[in-house]
Amino acid sequence: MPSLFDLTGKVAIVTGSSKGIGRAIAERMAEQGARVVISSRKTDACEAVAAGIRESGGDATVIPCHIAHKEQLQALVDQTIARYGGIDIVVSNAAVNPYLGPAAGASDEVYERVMGANVRSNFWLANIVCPHLADRGGGSFIIISSIGGLRGSASLGLYGISKAADMQLARNVAVEWGPKNVRANAIAPGLVRTDFAKALWTDPVRYRKATRDVPLQRIGEPDEIAGAAVFLAADAGRFVTGQTLVVDGGTTAGVVLQKDD
Repeated sequence: MPSLFDLTGKVAIVTGSSKGIGRAIAERMAEQGARVVISSRKTDACEAVAAGIRESGGDATVIPCHIAHKEQLQALVDQTIARYGGIDIVVSNAAVNPYLGPAAGASDEVYERVMGANVRSNFWLANIVCPHLADRGGGSFIIISSIGGLRGSASLGLYGISKAADMQLARNVAVEWGPKNVRANAIAPGLVRTDFAKALWTDPVRYRKATRDVPLQRIGEPDEIAGAAVFLAADAGRFVTGQTLVVDGGTTAGVVLQKDD
């Protein structure tokens, strides 16, 4: 019997895939047989990831894209179709967080940048690519959200608002495109070992503070988010749509009481 996680012959676009979670997703999808488009603003960084996939026997191509520009998203889709003949999987991973502090202190410019990159670009990409997924008989559209979209925050509130909007976008895409066999889901990671959180996991004191109340007592690894993405893209997840899959080590489930509490 074929594996429920086999992606052989599928074409996958992964935005923001030159590092971190996006890179892990692209590499793991390629490992499962997908032909992967590596995309971010920096061509050289994308080429390094694609080269690694090819050296491992996978199929990867580079199409640079700045997600804040609609015409570049359109070109990303058009060039992928020209290269591979169609699209089956899209992982909308690229996002920004240029502001740390109370949402009330964010300037209009910062608000526009966060909502533009984290929500509007995903909205654009969904509208551009879903007709092509439908033309293939169905497909999977995945947004990398965050548990920040499930909880309030005194310092990441604006980012959290954008990530909550991404969860609703996934639900709405699922409803609109479900009759065409297009599935849409969000993944909400907790704290993951990426450059975004480097200040936390490289400092033992701050790391302990960040993980002491988490049931699994640690932060996540990019591969652990990649596994969720492969599930949602493959036949294993073919009856899952309109959902937000939380991958956070139990952070949102509850607090672990320590002996010194």
